[in-house]
Order: sequence, then structure tokens, then C-alpha cells
Amino acid sequence: MPGIAVRAADTGSGARRAAFHRWGPYGLLGIGALAAVVSAGAVGMATAEAYAATVLVLAALALQLVWDKAARSRPGPSAAGAVYYGVRWAFGFALCWLNPFFAFYAVTGYYDVSRLLRPRLVKAGLFATAVTMSGSQVGGMPPHGWVMWLGFCLVLGVNVGLLAVFSRLAAQDDEHARVQTSTIAELERTNTALQQALDENAALHAQLLLQAREAGVADERRRLAAEIHDTIAQGLTGIIAQLQVVAGTPDPAAAREHLDRAADLARHSLGEARRSVQNLAPVALASDGLPEALRKTVAAWGERTGVRAEFTVTGTAEQLHDEVSATLLRIAQESLSNAGRHAAATRAGVTLSFMGEEVLLDIRDDGRGFDPLAVPARTGSGGFGLDGMRARAERIAGALTVESEPGHGTAVSARVPLVRHDG
Repeated sequence: MPGIAVRAADTGSGARRAAFHRWGPYGLLGIGALAAVVSAGAVGMATAEAYAATVLVLAALALQLVWDKAARSRPGPSAAGAVYYGVRWAFGFALCWLNPFFAFYAVTGYYDVSRLLRPRLVKAGLFATAVTMSGSQVGGMPPHGWVMWLGFCLVLGVNVGLLAVFSRLAAQDDEHARVQTSTIAELERTNTALQQALDENAALHAQLLLQAREAGVADERRRLAAEIHDTIAQGLTGIIAQLQVVAGTPDPAAAREHLDRAADLARHSLGEARRSVQNLAPVALASDGLPEALRKTVAAWGERTGVRAEFTVTGTAEQLHDEVSATLLRIAQESLSNAGRHAAATRAGVTLSFMGEEVLLDIRDDGRGFDPLAVPARTGSGGFGLDGMRARAERIAGALTVESEPGHGTAVSARVPLVRHDG
């Protein structure tokens, strides 16, 4: 993650800065002392000045050792830090007065001024360090003659100007880092909120799937209840009525006739029971795609009812999602069942059309027809019928329309989105 990478980089950089602030003054003091020893003759250091420089170096070393112990309990700018900074600057100024190569040590005033001094003292600390560095750069303090003093002033002006420029750049970098840190924190909060939203959406999706399955189970129960009521229960009622007639008539011929009717009703009821069981699950889709399953369903319905039935596919057939295929097959089965029971049709046609991003299923017959507006809703009675077919189509974001009028047949049309198979 970007935020983790940035934090890791900041941690590594902070560790290096902390190591430099702790060990840097020792190293720079040692470099300055070594350079002073090597250049003592070149800069004309007297023996007394060498002794004085040695004492100051030891004092600066002791100051650093004492401060290292005290600084652990005083992180950040403080009065103690200001005292340490001022004493160290005085040692650096005195050493540079004795030998300009001690500027290696005095330069530490540039690096930790913001860690030791409060904001109102930072500029003063930088200016004091610039004075020491300028004296070293012109050959040592004090300058000899007005020309050297003029050079000292020029060099000091350049150092102060560079300090102003670098301070401005550092302030801009600090502001950029602050903005970047704030942006990263905001992105992390946004990512957390987004992940929470995705988790909530996944949970909601799972809940909706569960509700859809439960609704499908309820639909199947209502459909089976309607099937039993409209076919099997009525057939059994007819059989009982015929047998009651047989039991009450002395005429053998009449009794035979009613027994034959009872047998016919029993065979018809058995056929309806088998059909209901077959429709309980879309077994036709277990081995075939929707076009082939519809073709077999239409052919079987035609043979069972004696009605001339035709099936047609238009467009480029595609493998549909299981739920889409099952929905369209159920609608076709129910429409054909209604036509067989109520329409008294002589011809029926089923057309499956693949139309880009939609699938259209049309079921037409030339039966007696009816007035769709006059058909009462069967909610509460457990029926499937037109309302149930419409609910099936709407559950997968589709729509179902019915066109019919008495004496002019019926056309049922289901239009659903073309959702391809997951695999």
C-alpha cells in the first residue's frame, strides 16, 4: 500500500537524521581537530593557541557528552537546548578564531537549530553560525585591514542570503510534506470507508439472493397449490362423483359408462400429477440449453394436447444465465398449460429471439382468447397464472405483457435482459 511505503520511508529517514544529530557533532569535532593539527603551521598557530584549542576541544567533547544524557529527557526545543546551542556556538567561534578549519565543527549550528531553539530564536542562531562560518571563509578572525573586513561583510551577506533561500525552500518542503501526509491519511480513511461499503454491499447482495431464493420457493408452492386445486383436486372430485353414481344405479350399462368416465378422469389426473412433478424443477435444462429445452417442451405439449405447435429461434443463440433460462422456461410451460386447459386452440407458436442485450419469448395461440382486464388477481388464492409469470419476469429485471381478446387468441410476451452464463 502507498501509505505503508511512505511511512516506512519516513521511519528510515528519521532514524538516519536521529543518528546524525547524535553522532555528527563528535565526528565533525574530530575532523575539525585533525584539520587544525595538519594546518597549524600553515595558519601560524602559536603554541599557546594550540594548547587553548586543545582545552576547547576537550570542553566541547564534554559538553556533547553531557548533552547526550540530558537530551533524552528533553526532546524538542527547550531552554536547556538553547543553552547548549549557545555554549556550543561559543566553542565553535573560539576554535575558528584560533584556526579557521574548526569550521567543520561550527557548521553543526546549521543542522540542528530547529531541534534545539524555539521558533523566535532560530533566525538568531542561524545568523550567529553564519558569522562564524564567514570568518572562517575569509581566512580566520579577526579580519586584517579594511579590505578583509569588506570581504567578511560580503561573505556574511552571501551566507545570510543563502540561509534565507534555503529556509524558504525548507519551509515549502515542510508544507508539501504536511499536505502529502494529510492527503495520505485522507486516502486511507477513504479506502477504509470504501472497503466497509464494499463489505456492506456484499452482505446486502447475499441477503437479496437469499430473499430471491425464498421468493422462488414461495412461487413454486403457490404454483403447485394452484396445479393441485385446478387439476388433480378437480379430477379426484369428478372421480368420486362418478363412483357415487355407479354405487346408486342398478343399470349395468350406465354403471359401465360412469366407470369409464372415472377411469378417464383418473388417467388425466395422473398425467397432470406427473406434469406438475416434472415442472417442480427445470430438469429440461439439466442437459440442454434453453432453445433445445423449449423445443422439447413445445413438442411434448403438442403431442399431449393434439394441438399443432411450432418453435422458432431468431438471432444468435447464446448460453444464458441459469436463472434467466429457468424463468423463461417456466413462463413458456405455464403459458402452454393455460392454452391447453382454457384456450381450445388448434395452433400454437413459441418464438425465442436473441436481440442484442435482451431476450424475447413469445407464446401465441389461436384459441378463444379472453379480456386481460377482466381476469381477477389471484393473490391470496395461491394461484400462479399471469400475475405469477409477470412476477417471475420482473424478478430478473424483465417485463411480461399479455395481448388477447375474446375470439382472437392470446399472445404472451416476456422480455428480459440477456445475462450470459457465469461459466
